[in-house]
Amino acid sequence: MQEPIIHDKKLATAQCQFIFPFSIKPNKHQELRAQLKKDEYQSFYLSQVDYEKAFYGEGYRVSHRSLERHYLPFTSSFLFPKREDDEGFHRYTRKMGIDVNFRSGSHNFTFRIHSVDMIVCPFDLGLMTIRTEIIADDLTYTQALDFAAQLRVLENLTDNREQSSVSYAGQEFKEVEDFVFKVLAKSILPYLDTEGVEGAYFETLPFFVDERMYVQGFFAFEEDATIENIDLYRAAHLDGVSHKGEPFVSAANNDYIDNYCSSDRVYKRWAPYTHYVTAEHAFCCLTNRGPEECQRLANQMYGEYYYTVLLNLFHHIVLLKLSNRHSDVRVDKDNREIEYLIRSITDFSTRYYFIEVISQSQGKDIFLQLRNQFGNDRLFEDVEQTLSSLYQYQEKFSDKRHNHLLMILTIYTVISGIFGMNLVIDDLKGGIQWKKFLSYGFFDYIALFVTFTGIIVAFTLGVTALVKWISDKRNVHR
Repeated sequence: MQEPIIHDKKLATAQCQFIFPFSIKPNKHQELRAQLKKDEYQSFYLSQVDYEKAFYGEGYRVSHRSLERHYLPFTSSFLFPKREDDEGFHRYTRKMGIDVNFRSGSHNFTFRIHSVDMIVCPFDLGLMTIRTEIIADDLTYTQALDFAAQLRVLENLTDNREQSSVSYAGQEFKEVEDFVFKVLAKSILPYLDTEGVEGAYFETLPFFVDERMYVQGFFAFEEDATIENIDLYRAAHLDGVSHKGEPFVSAANNDYIDNYCSSDRVYKRWAPYTHYVTAEHAFCCLTNRGPEECQRLANQMYGEYYYTVLLNLFHHIVLLKLSNRHSDVRVDKDNREIEYLIRSITDFSTRYYFIEVISQSQGKDIFLQLRNQFGNDRLFEDVEQTLSSLYQYQEKFSDKRHNHLLMILTIYTVISGIFGMNLVIDDLKGGIQWKKFLSYGFFDYIALFVTFTGIIVAFTLGVTALVKWISDKRNVHR
């Protein structure tokens, strides 16, 4: 068995987008959007063609016309809403253009943050994207992978290697989350829903990730350099350097690496020049084409494929969120929660989980490749089974509740009709003479009790129905 040998290669450019999902406090969407505008985040709409070159670095451009045509109309209207009150992904982007120093072991270079996205989504979800490009001479593939692997870790709890750090404006940050919240996103903390996650900034979805961002990477090798399977494997796992500071790969034999790269994790339509690698925590493009073609491919990673990642990530998180919520429901007590969960699953499956999304064949292939890696179809089947079981339980519970309510109302109607109208109704007209109640007999007291409790029951049912209606209106997903 031959062990893999790493041939480190030079890169012409390395661009990484770091994406992190977070929970937004219920009914705080509008306040968060207003705060983002105060923080100089710009509302992003496809009609603003002057934004095509504004957020991606010098020489890069995302065509809004091509971006809209890449997706089918119902998907496009969701990804790119035309007004603030429309349903969908509401993107707010802030141009940064700042240079930050990155240090890890023997690596010490500068990366530039072009811009930061804050995307406010339905189901109380937000997606934050940090758009970076490494600015370094003689950049190697190993350095770029180590940069991606280190910067995605918001709070380093498990790594035994020398601690990495980032420095900006004379300040050094040992933890990436400190840099994010003190420099890039100072004022969003009050809107993060950290219920049940005491002391955490970003760990607001504990069932999804452990303080790590999703990486979308573009790595352009020197023209005509050979891209090997070991390079693809390292991209999928973001294998940078070992604890000894040497190029690292997390596999022990070439056969395993070759089999891994022969699977549906690697899209080889344009091999041997361009490859797309997908994993649960990374989506990378590796290419050895010339400058013009590299620029076109980078534009796609900033445009069409960026939204492909966002949409799959959104589907994945919502499905996990619904599954997690179902596991916390006590079917014998949480009837309101069951109704909310049924409505949420139905809303998601009919309005957001699209089977056909993209009009172009290569875009459709990559979308499906990402969906398979996230396991969204399997999760969706589980959620649909959950919906079916909840419907069955809700139907049985509703039938039982209606039968009990009908029995109570029937008893009150019969007793009040027989006794109340004949025995006590005259004494309740006009000014009530309370002394007459002292001379009542046994059946008179029964009729009086049924009359007053019937009024109370009717009033209570009416108030309960009104409160439920108001609560349902507030819980509608925006």
